[in-house]
Amino acid sequence: MHRRSLLTLATASLLAGPALAAEPPPSGEHPIVIGQSYAVPSAILGETRRLNVWLPPSYGQGEQRYPVIYLLDGGEEEDFHHITGLARISGEYGVTREFIVVGIESGATRRYDMTFPSAQPDDLKAIPRNGGAARFRRFVVEEARGWVEGRYRTSGERVIMGESLAGLFVVETLLKQPDAFDGYIAIDPSLWWDKGSLAHDQSFPALKLHASQRRLFMAVSSQGSLEEGGLLAESLRNAIDLTYVVMPAETHASIYHPAATQAFRVMFAPPPAPPAH
Repeated sequence: MHRRSLLTLATASLLAGPALAAEPPPSGEHPIVIGQSYAVPSAILGETRRLNVWLPPSYGQGEQRYPVIYLLDGGEEEDFHHITGLARISGEYGVTREFIVVGIESGATRRYDMTFPSAQPDDLKAIPRNGGAARFRRFVVEEARGWVEGRYRTSGERVIMGESLAGLFVVETLLKQPDAFDGYIAIDPSLWWDKGSLAHDQSFPALKLHASQRRLFMAVSSQGSLEEGGLLAESLRNAIDLTYVVMPAETHASIYHPAATQAFRVMFAPPPAPPAH
């Protein structure tokens, strides 16, 4: 169902009147609660941003600490629901370790927030106002991460995840600030941006990633930046724990779900089973 249809239904429910609202729900009905949404003020951005938090089912059963995925485009109308669904089923069946998902909602400034500056004519035509990634990165690393770690039992293991332009942001963060996160998941990243400058700049691996114990999972679809993705993977292969997957059967619209499944198994692999006696 389209978002507009959902909004229409919600509006109709509100307009139905207090008589309907006062009626008790039929026996057996209960709300389905997936997570909690927070409005978090940002001094860096000068505005309020929304964080959506999903906790694994075992969170309330003890004092265990959990890794965290910081999910870009993590709003309720974005990727929060399908990613938290994968997280739940993967953890419950022991395919992965359990982890917390923090969705960072994008807004009207998404394309500005996810891009570093480009003066290329095609880029300026597509995104006239670009280049806000450095400021947005400060918000994610300094404010959002601190807010989460001050409220939840986190283990200190941090992963950032994004697709398309958000995937570009993930790759740039790895190359420019590799110690910000332990793991990086970039799904069909828009490496074409600025004529593929991230992939073609060979100084990054030597200057930024030497001796860095970081992990990158990068997947590219049949419509993705295949040339730039391959070039970047080759330059990073000896500098980082890299998983590079080309998914020719997937398009830019279909890759996220299957790639995320693989990424979680790589980033949050369960500990090996004890040997049988």
